[in-house]
Amino acid sequence: MSQIDHPTRMLRLEAVTSLIGLQKSTLYKLEAEGRFPKRRKLTERSSAWREDEVLAWIESRPMAKEVQS
Repeated sequence: MSQIDHPTRMLRLEAVTSLIGLQKSTLYKLEAEGRFPKRRKLTERSSAWREDEVLAWIESRPMAKEVQS
């Protein structure tokens, strides 16, 4: 059995879309393309994303370029 250093929260779809600011269709497309973390099955009809993986994805995004005036 592996030991977990710190517990991670599981985020449902509404929480993830709110956190990353993208619609669910875009989220599912990115996931299918391997460009966003995969969901984990919680039950037969329920899935969620690991919060630490979603936060790592957010941190991996490039900074927006500054607009020159």
